[in-house]
Order: sequence, then structure tokens, then C-alpha cells
Amino acid sequence: MEELLTDVTAAVHRAGKALLAEYTESARPADRNDMARGGRHLDAIVTAILEPALSAIRPDARWVGDDQEMTVLPPGEWWAVDPIEGGVNYVHGMDQWAVTVALVRDNVPVLAVVYEPVPDRTWTAVRGGGAYVNGQPLGVSAKKAVDAAIVTMTQPRTKNREFGAAVAALLDRALFVRSTVPSTFPQLDLAAGHVDVYWQYECDLIGVAAGVLLVTEAGGVVTNLRGTAWQPGDADILAAAPGLHEAFLSILREI
Repeated sequence: MEELLTDVTAAVHRAGKALLAEYTESARPADRNDMARGGRHLDAIVTAILEPALSAIRPDARWVGDDQEMTVLPPGEWWAVDPIEGGVNYVHGMDQWAVTVALVRDNVPVLAVVYEPVPDRTWTAVRGGGAYVNGQPLGVSAKKAVDAAIVTMTQPRTKNREFGAAVAALLDRALFVRSTVPSTFPQLDLAAGHVDVYWQYECDLIGVAAGVLLVTEAGGVVTNLRGTAWQPGDADILAAAPGLHEAFLSILREI
């Protein structure tokens, strides 16, 4: 597995550096169409590098397509790839964008690589082998008190009423509540112990698979909002430090 991780990391680095070569902090899209064109261009850059590279590394592994992002996967190995997580940030000249790759085996993430060219950080995890950033081990928060917790979340596509109610409930109880667009970055912060809880309605596989493994291997707990272990096809996700997971599961179940 370590050789596989090394090979995948090298491919992800090549893709990330190709994006970095075109990145500029002065980027300002004129409208949504401009943003969409930029996103398609960036996807094409990364896909042209990763598709042949990962297919050569694991010839029998299939690729998660748009129609499989929110479904249980058939048995076997699957590449869950987000060519540019945080593409909206990239096209606006901001940081917090990355190339993310997860290998999912029989509906369980077993390998994850997330590369942030800015500021040159590589997050890696192998199932049963721990989670790391630039080779340093990660560990989730030791907090247990709800009123000390920093909570992060991602805005859903359609469930705005439920989202608003959940935010209101959390604002009354947690220390801070923050919302972000890319799903991966709050999970990275959770794995590193910088924040304590992450949840999302309407999550998709390529947006959370790598983060799920990183959080789990860093000692966190990841479930759906029913409280069972998260797996592809689940419509929601709650990831938290072990001392806080049950409390926040109860809060979100009240919504």
C-alpha cells in the first residue's frame, strides 16, 4: 500500500503543479458563465494528467462518474477524484483549492491524497496506517464540551430551510459556527485538530471520500445523521472528534 500511496501522490503533485502554473491572485471572473468556463478548463488540465496516471497505477479500478456521486458503488475499487476542490476559490484568486484523490474499495475509502499547491501541503492517509500532512501525523481534537466546539459545515444545494434551522440550533450551543463551500478543507482542519465538528446535507462522494479517511485515521468519528458509519450513497455526513460526536448527532437529529 505504501508503494501505491507514493505513486498516487506523485501523480497528484504533477496535476497540482500544472494548476499552480496558471494560478493568479488577480483572477476575477465576470459572471457565472466565466466561472464555469474556468472550472471546465481546470478540470481538463487535471484530468489529462490523472486519468492516464491512475489508470496505469490501478488498471482494474473504475472511476466515479457524475451519476455515481450520491449512490452506493458496485463492489471493487473506484477512484473518487475531484480535479480541483475549491475551484470557485481558484477562479477568484483565493487560496483553499486542491487536487483530491481517494481510492474506494468495496464502498470503503482505503487511500487518500489531497494536495494544496498553495501553500504546498500534502495530506495523505491509508486505511489502518494513520493520517499525515507533509509527513507529520495528524490527530483530532480532545474536546468534550459542546460550548467549546468550533463547528464547520457546507451549504447544501436545496435543503436551505433545514440548513438554516440547524445553523440556528448550533449557534445557540457551540463556540463558533462556520460555513465553507469546499467540503474537503473543513475535514482537513478537523483531522488536524483545528476544528472539532463538520457536517453536511446533500454530500457527494468525490467531495468527502478523501476527507472521511483522513478524519477517521486521525482518530475522528464519521457517520451519517442516523448515526451509522458513513458510506457512499449517504445523503448527509457528520464528522467529529470522538468526545463531541454523540452530542452533535443529538443536536442535528432534533432538526
